[in-house]
Amino acid sequence: MAAFTLAHLSDPHLPPLPAPRLFDLAGKRAFGYMNWTRNRHKFHRRSVLDQLVADIQAQAPDHIAITGDLVNLALEAEFAPARAWLESVGAADRVTVIPGNHDTYVRVTRHRFAEAFGNYLSSDVARSGGSLFPLVRRRGPLVLIGVSSAVPTPPLMATGRLGPSQLEALDRVLAAFAAEPAFRVLLIHHPLRSNSRVKRLTDSFELLALLRQYGVELILHGHDHVHSTIWIDGPKGAIPAIGVPSASALAHGRYPAAAYNMFEVEGERAAWRCTQTVRGIDDSSRVQQLQIMRLL
Repeated sequence: MAAFTLAHLSDPHLPPLPAPRLFDLAGKRAFGYMNWTRNRHKFHRRSVLDQLVADIQAQAPDHIAITGDLVNLALEAEFAPARAWLESVGAADRVTVIPGNHDTYVRVTRHRFAEAFGNYLSSDVARSGGSLFPLVRRRGPLVLIGVSSAVPTPPLMATGRLGPSQLEALDRVLAAFAAEPAFRVLLIHHPLRSNSRVKRLTDSFELLALLRQYGVELILHGHDHVHSTIWIDGPKGAIPAIGVPSASALAHGRYPAAAYNMFEVEGERAAWRCTQTVRGIDDSSRVQQLQIMRLL
């Protein structure tokens, strides 16, 4: 069987931010808008995002996964441009997207992500209880399992949460695929471990327990805007959990420039081979291969 390639990018924070109306800036959005106008707008560039996406498309992956934060303040005016951008990345059968905390920034528009990107969230397996998540998509030898850690939070907080009902549904999904000869990939916005009280996944302990019991082959996330790889316990060995920088970022402070990962998967159950290639903006502002490594 030929190798299957999966591209992963995250946190495009699609710029520019539409001009908000005064009443849009109540509560948490006021803090977020201040942060955008004072800081974040300097480092998130549409030209950088377009450059990265063009390189992904030139690599012609079999599928693309985007792990959230397509928008910034979840303004109503952000969702149509984000939908247009997503369509420019690829068709819904070739791209899978899950939400990040900025996509559900406030309660009043927390439903808009699902409405705007619905067919990019379609599942090949019947959902339980009418919930969108977990979603399951079979692509080649892969089973993509998407969950949502995106919940509205108070000002200055960016925590995530799956919640009991989603964890119960994920338990059933992981159990169903535990014995199948598939390369299982878990998509989540928040990292599974964090030292930040204000950015952590609050029920990571419960998720880690499910993964110890059932396992997956690979975990992909965003949120932290940095290159990261940690290994977590699975039933038959360690599982790589890999994060990427923001897909629209210029390098600043401790945050690297925009990058994405390409995973090449081949083999079969108990003998999978997975190679990770990191491609991103280099010092000359071009997209180049930055690193290549064997994960499995």
